[in-house]
Amino acid sequence: MKRTAFTYLLVFLFMGGLFLSCNSKTTETKTPEEPATPTTETSLNQLTAAEAAEGWQLLFNGENLDGWRNFNKETIGTNWIIEDGAIHLNADAKGTDAWVDGEGGDILYDGEFENYEFRLEWKIGPCGNSGIIYNAQEGETYDHPWRTGMEMQILDDPCHPDGKLPSHRAGSLYDLIECSETTVKPPGEWNKIRIVLNNGELEHWQNGVKVVSTTLWTPEWEAMLAGSKFKDFPGYGTFKKGKISLQDHTDPVWFRNIKVKKLG
Repeated sequence: MKRTAFTYLLVFLFMGGLFLSCNSKTTETKTPEEPATPTTETSLNQLTAAEAAEGWQLLFNGENLDGWRNFNKETIGTNWIIEDGAIHLNADAKGTDAWVDGEGGDILYDGEFENYEFRLEWKIGPCGNSGIIYNAQEGETYDHPWRTGMEMQILDDPCHPDGKLPSHRAGSLYDLIECSETTVKPPGEWNKIRIVLNNGELEHWQNGVKVVSTTLWTPEWEAMLAGSKFKDFPGYGTFKKGKISLQDHTDPVWFRNIKVKKLG
């Protein structure tokens, strides 16, 4: 049979396609790592059935500031508001002298805790600074929670000047023990923390990583305090129970999913 140029062209195209098909590699599809279960709007500021059974106590219901007040006061400043299901320090409304602005200030939950696990989520504005202070004491002797209570630092590490100091970075035991690794998320993103204090054994967890671990009220602890900025604060880091406080450091900050469980 006489083959035309058109016939040869068809044969060439067919064989070429077959060659490519046989020699091409199948692209492998990798199953992505399963992301952490996100906080949904329906789970905000609530206890699961399991948490309730384990004895967790919800400290913020997402609707009002019941149970919260300013340090050494019975009221709470109007700069502390609820925004999108979170306790928010509205720094834009603060006066020119933020440290003495009566409508801001450090706030605390009206209850004392001893041997507990504390959890919350926080996010900070750009270049912001704040903190979570625990085992704080009130009274005429003390004018701020951080005079007695230890602090888990909240910070925009790359932007804020304090980020240059390892023991001042987010998650650290402020000015005493630096984080074992950097786990903080950028400004505007939520960070999950745990503070576990049980019979003197202290742990800071940030975004699923244990970043601080130490033992309180030992000779080593006392020596560390004696060499720190807190050496001139009578009672700092000595109380075995106290209140949990959220710090006003003049910058916008948000807190949600605040809960505590007594241990032991």
